[in-house]
Formats: sequence, C-alpha cells, structure tokens
Amino acid sequence: MTLHIFNPEHDIALAANLANFTAPHAGRQLRNDLGFLPAFWAEAGDTVLVEHAPSAEKAYRRICHRLERLGFRQDSHTGNEGFPNWENSIPKLGISDVQPWGWDRAIRRELERKGCAQTVLPSADGLERIRQLSHRRTSAQLLPYLRVEGTVGEAFECTAIEQVTDLLRRYDRVVLKAPWSSSGRGVRFCDAPRLNDKGEMINERWVRNVLSAQGSIMVEPYYDKVKDFGMEFSVDAEGRILYLGLSLFHTVNGAYVGNVLATEAAKQEMISRYVSADLLEQVKQRIISSLNLDGYVGPFGIDMMVVNAQHSSFNVQRSTFNVHPCVELNLRRTMGHVALALSPREDDDIRGVMRVIYDGSHYKLKINKLR
Repeated sequence: MTLHIFNPEHDIALAANLANFTAPHAGRQLRNDLGFLPAFWAEAGDTVLVEHAPSAEKAYRRICHRLERLGFRQDSHTGNEGFPNWENSIPKLGISDVQPWGWDRAIRRELERKGCAQTVLPSADGLERIRQLSHRRTSAQLLPYLRVEGTVGEAFECTAIEQVTDLLRRYDRVVLKAPWSSSGRGVRFCDAPRLNDKGEMINERWVRNVLSAQGSIMVEPYYDKVKDFGMEFSVDAEGRILYLGLSLFHTVNGAYVGNVLATEAAKQEMISRYVSADLLEQVKQRIISSLNLDGYVGPFGIDMMVVNAQHSSFNVQRSTFNVHPCVELNLRRTMGHVALALSPREDDDIRGVMRVIYDGSHYKLKINKLR
C-alpha cells in the first residue's frame, strides 16, 4: 500500500531546512482544505493521509460529481482505501511506500513521529540530495543545454552583493530569486535605473538577507512574458525521466492561479499559436537527455514561458515569440500533475479550467468549462 500526502508547504520547509518546522497558517490551511487531491492519482489499494477525513471525503466527492456534470469521462479513482487522518495509527496501515507532494526534513519527521517505518522514508543524505537538486542553481545549470534556436534564458548564481549589482548594470531589468522559496514568494523585480546615487539597489536589504540565510541568490534577465506553460515529468526507480504531458497554467505576480484541463492534443493546439510543436519536442528531448537527477525518484515539473521577442532583454530572436525553457524546476509534484490527473481522455474534446480560490477562510478547488 502506498501512502499519499499533500504537503503544499514543502517549498517553505525546504528553505527552512528544519525537522521541527511549523508551516505558516496559509500552508496549513491549504493542506487541510485540499488534502484529498492525491486521491485523483492514487491507485487501487492506496490510501491518502488527511487532516480531517469527513471533510476530505466530502470535497473529493464534490469534485468527482463536478467533473461528471461537466462531461469529463474519468477513470475510476474510488479504489483508494479512504482518507485516514493523522490520528490513525500509520503502522496498522501496512505502508510499503510513501509519496508526499515533496520530500523535506519536516515531512519525514512528521511521518516518523506517526510511526512510519524507517524503511519507507528517505535517509538524511537522500533528503539533502533532494534539497540541493531543488536549489534554483539546478535550473541555471540546465538552461545552456536547452538553448536551441527559438529559445532564450540565462541565470546567474551570485554569492556577493557586488555580483548582483554588476548584473543590474548589465541588464535593463532583472528578476532576483531566493534559492529556495515557494511560488510567488522569494522573487523580486529590480530595474537598473532604480540604483540610488551610491549605486545601491532598492532591494539591497532583502538581497543581503537572502545571501545571509541561504548563501547565494539567483539573478536572471527580465523577459516580457506572454504565456505560462510547463512540462510535467517523473523519474522512475531506474533513473529514467518520463514525460507525462503539457501544463498550461496562469500566474499572478508569480503565484499560481489555475490550469487548463484538456487533452494533450488540445493543449498542443493552444500553445502552437505561439511556438511550434517541433521546438517543444526539441526542448522535451533535451530535458530527458541532459537533466541529471541522480538520487531522486518521483514526479517533477519544469515551468516555462512564451516571451515577446521584441521586448526581451536578451535579443537574439528571429521570430515574434520565443520560449524560455526553464524558468523553474520543481522537484516535487505540481498543480500541473493535478491537472493531468483531472484532464479528459484523449478522445474527448471537452476543455476545462481548474482554479484554486480562497474565500477568506478556506481554499477550494473550482472546475469550470473553458469558454
């Protein structure tokens, strides 16, 4: 039996790197409200650990009924063994594998305290390997291998404030990123003209804090984004990278808003309005052949974006749009994986949109037809 857990505070836990970690209220609320999500990819006989079993069951059934009303023909996901909560005794469940949203020291300690066997938990060395691979330098190291014609993208890891300032002077505008941070956080935009008379950055205090806390900071040229998208993958036990599908999503100020639910063919058609299928295939194959994730098994996703070639700060383009092939590498499950689990079968023409909304007290998953 595989035990599935939705721990969306994972990125923050990676940054903190503490076994005894308390997530911010928003992270705890998100886990409580959407803890049922793994039921959509759990296999028969698996179980999903949640905070409150009755609420999880109700929310899960609501989404199933919504998908049915909209005409989505879904494979049955009712084979999972229900929703035991944290108060149940894990040793009694007969767990042979654990698949959280993402692995970090905090979720390992939490499972350990609940009686999960050491044999199904990653070692300290394994967790540190995952944490280092999750550092944004992995994206920076991958980028040069993905730079085929029709792509853009540079990223620099800086360990001193002077290096950041030099890059600010080189580019009109840059994006500053903490090495480990959650979506929409740990990211700042900075304009070179906003250096003060002393040559200091407007965000200098924040940069110095990141350097002190995490040892480095990532600096990237700013690109004029037209559309977010991504590719979802997994790594099997033999270390092979498997492509799972496209993710078409939307963000606001870097924070996730929603995903398109559609067949792979429909998503290919949508993105082909901007970039060719051949270019995406080249990028996909280079990711599979070039990315070294030795020591990691499980899902991961790479966020990308279509950029306006005429306004990019890296001007080597020949067409109206280009692709930034690695904005982020998320070494965990993503909302793109959720969208793939909920999307219609390949012979269905129906299209939908999946959003996570906050109503002031709770997070909810909403699904509507795409108009």
